[in-house]
Amino acid sequence: MTTIAFKSVSKEYGGVRVLEDISLELADHEFLGVVGPSGAGKSTFLRLLLSQEQPTHGKILIDGQPIAPEPSQDRGVVFQRYSVFPHLSVLRNVTLGREWAKAPLTGRLRGQERGEVEAEAMRLLERVGLGSSADKFPHQLSGGMQQRLAIAQALIVRPKVLLLDEPFGALDPHTRKSMHHLVRELWEENQMTIVMVTHDLSEAFSLSTRVIAIDKIRYDPQDPTAYGSRIVSDIEAKSKIVRESRKAEAVRMLEAVA
Repeated sequence: MTTIAFKSVSKEYGGVRVLEDISLELADHEFLGVVGPSGAGKSTFLRLLLSQEQPTHGKILIDGQPIAPEPSQDRGVVFQRYSVFPHLSVLRNVTLGREWAKAPLTGRLRGQERGEVEAEAMRLLERVGLGSSADKFPHQLSGGMQQRLAIAQALIVRPKVLLLDEPFGALDPHTRKSMHHLVRELWEENQMTIVMVTHDLSEAFSLSTRVIAIDKIRYDPQDPTAYGSRIVSDIEAKSKIVRESRKAEAVRMLEAVA
């Protein structure tokens, strides 16, 4: 079981407020889509969850405890640009996370333990459709296959929370649709909590059980940096009919504050 809570979180960079008073609670096994215009702070929101950034004010809790101050294995992440190691095989790309966790000094396992990790990695590669590509290198894979590899990398460490930062933006429509199906299936199978940042409203509402829109709703012409983005819409979207009606509502909301 994994719950996430943002408690009056704000983030500033050099006196410029990017996010302001973000309060949010996510239940276990929620799939949250985060949308908003460019520059609204969506990626900052995700970096705070990853612990790449620290809140200027407020706090973030996972399962009721303060979030770890550095990225850790309880949170996996997949970026738009594939975070794979080009000099390693597909299989080694996947096993590496578990090997570093078990042998932090050498990053290498031996004997039975190595065999167990490789077997788990192969099962995961089969699940994401890369079982026959285990011995290949990333440059031999298509863009969609590299993104599947990045997902396998993230899942091998068994994260409680999977963070997706514009993960499908560089893919063609056909590949993007197949990736949508895969991520939704993996979310169901692994009972994870997923937080996905996307600029695509259709993507957010087709995949997520809940969608928030963030944007700057207050502006002081005398001090343009005084205010940051807030949550301007928070919508549950569990059925197709609800998703379509709520999507239209979110579009109107974002257009109103643009």
